[in-house]
Amino acid sequence: MDSSLPVTTKSERRSKSKNIQNTSKSSLLMGFLSCLAWVYVAGRLWQDAENRIILANLLKKNSGQRPEVLTMEDKLMVLGCKDLERRIVETEMELTLAKSQGYLKNQLQQSGSSSGKKLLAVIGVYTGFGGRLRRNTIRGSWMSKADILSNLEKRGIVVRFVIGRSPNRGDSLDRNIDEENRATEDFLILDNHEEAQEELSKKAKFFFGTAVQMWDADFYVKVDDNVDINFDGLVELLQNRRDQDGAYIGCMKSGDVVVEEGKPWYEPDWWKFGDQKSYFRHAAGPVIVLSKNLAQYVNINSASLKAYAHDDISVGSWMMGLQATYIDDTSLCCTYSGQDKVCTLV
Repeated sequence: MDSSLPVTTKSERRSKSKNIQNTSKSSLLMGFLSCLAWVYVAGRLWQDAENRIILANLLKKNSGQRPEVLTMEDKLMVLGCKDLERRIVETEMELTLAKSQGYLKNQLQQSGSSSGKKLLAVIGVYTGFGGRLRRNTIRGSWMSKADILSNLEKRGIVVRFVIGRSPNRGDSLDRNIDEENRATEDFLILDNHEEAQEELSKKAKFFFGTAVQMWDADFYVKVDDNVDINFDGLVELLQNRRDQDGAYIGCMKSGDVVVEEGKPWYEPDWWKFGDQKSYFRHAAGPVIVLSKNLAQYVNINSASLKAYAHDDISVGSWMMGLQATYIDDTSLCCTYSGQDKVCTLV
């Protein structure tokens, strides 16, 4: 009977005692670490609560002094920019007004009429680097028929061949034009315009802008070099419109927009012309006439004016947003066969 009872040796009792002691130490350590964590969390919560109370008191104290949300106006005022912004706007408005009223006296005195009186018209004949033969033809035909340049000026007309600069500034193309101009003195050279086929639509901005700065005239006329002009008819036409501000004169037309790339007269911005793909009313390219205030508008706003693929479309788009008076004169249609026609395509 004694042999059936469990017998525990001394070594087993020591092992159990050690296990109990290790478990107690682990429990005490975990409990201590838990207490530290609780104290840390409680401290942070207390600190956050205290900060919230301080912030709430500050907001309550200042709620009557500052808006809940600062506007852009408030920020500009705080930064001291508001007054500067106002002065810049006022200066820009004064400059625009001065330009629109023709305060370009230095340039007018340098390049204006030698008689000092206001001109009837400045006529710019578009030309290119390869157009010397055509220029000589014009000099020997309709320009000479109306007498030499000095006599034209007495009649209130200034005529210049209009050309830009070579893409390779200072090359033989530029030098040839400068040499020809020294001999004939009948060029208006647009130093800021690059004379290239793909830049042709931008040429109108530079011509009208430069011409209105250099000469004080009632009208500024763009003419292609493949056009013969009847000067007497043109002078009569312009004199009849001399007192009309905002005159946009030409052979008015509209037409379909060419949307297929590679075709003649292709318009890259065709999608801007609506579902019907039709151009707005505009003066045809061979002869375009702008009164002085319209030419001044082009000069002042040239940096922001959009140029389309063709110069006549570009000028027409600029006129659409203005109080311009559209004058459709069939005598400026160069294919017109009437007795009173002013221009003829050659």
